[in-house]
Amino acid sequence: MPPKVHQTKSIKSLKTSENEASSNQRAYNLENLDPQSFYGAQNKYFNQIRAYFPKLKISARGGDITVHGEGDQLDLFSSKLEQLLEHFHKYNSLSERVIERIMMEGSALENHPDKNVLLHGVNGQTIRAKTKNQQRIVDSCAKSDMVFAVGPAGTGKTYTAVALAVRALKFKEVKRIVLTRPAVEAGENLGFLPGDLKEKLDPYLQPLYDALRDMIPPEKLNSFIENHIIQIAPLAFMRGRTLDNAFVILDEAQNTTHAQMKMFLTRMGKSAKFIITGDLSQIDLPRNQRSGLKEVYSLLKDVDGIEFVELDEVDVIRHKLVKSIIRAYDQFDDKEKREKEASYTKSKELPK
Repeated sequence: MPPKVHQTKSIKSLKTSENEASSNQRAYNLENLDPQSFYGAQNKYFNQIRAYFPKLKISARGGDITVHGEGDQLDLFSSKLEQLLEHFHKYNSLSERVIERIMMEGSALENHPDKNVLLHGVNGQTIRAKTKNQQRIVDSCAKSDMVFAVGPAGTGKTYTAVALAVRALKFKEVKRIVLTRPAVEAGENLGFLPGDLKEKLDPYLQPLYDALRDMIPPEKLNSFIENHIIQIAPLAFMRGRTLDNAFVILDEAQNTTHAQMKMFLTRMGKSAKFIITGDLSQIDLPRNQRSGLKEVYSLLKDVDGIEFVELDEVDVIRHKLVKSIIRAYDQFDDKEKREKEASYTKSKELPK
């Protein structure tokens, strides 16, 4: 069960002197959020908040809020604003009903929170495990510090892992998130792509950005990336690092070599969580290189503290055709494997 959410320190007092502190004016700055989302369309939420404080003069410009009035009313306004921001940072949304509940009942928390919800994403959307095996990832991560989640495309491996990482950061279980994947995709060569190194690498890391954008408002996400609280980098950049107090995700792990997988797994530091995701049917390595993910099963399957979760076509949450496509390719691969085995057996039986 996640720890209780601490009060968000999102209101920064702008008072600069004792004289100003003793006056009937207070000023606040809303940090790391989009004021327009907090104030509502055409300032609908902001005007609703002001209506509950008719004795105060409340004005806003961007993320700066200025309030004039009597001390007891100013104290009450500060308290309610803290609660509103606590709710906003937890659920990434406000509503007229929420504002009314906070103003009248004094609570930003739901009476019956859904324990299956991992977190609330942008615009308040609920993010939760949608299949039995996705829930196994969640449960495995709760009891073990290293989890391998392996399965076909569209089974929500990466999305679930990123949701767990964002939740851990939100509840202050870790100090940073590190997302990485090998820069090997379907035989393409980085050297032929235009732009500098970052521009070459960003397309390979795009699925990780997409998941984060669903879960963290743009302004806060940009702040986290700029301050290196969230780090997204190719696997080669992990060499030589020790990852303490971090939630670390290795995506597309089927495209790691033996040496790369060993290098990555040994980056694990104190108070760290590692989730490794991959699809063994989409290995893009040269034929003469072994997949680090493929051999991990035999190497680490009996190690305490490491969990393996296998997903299959039942867990696919994309378009319904994706399940049919995966099933058709599996049948084709099985048939091809049987034909190769039969051909090999027949060649061994032929007289020399």
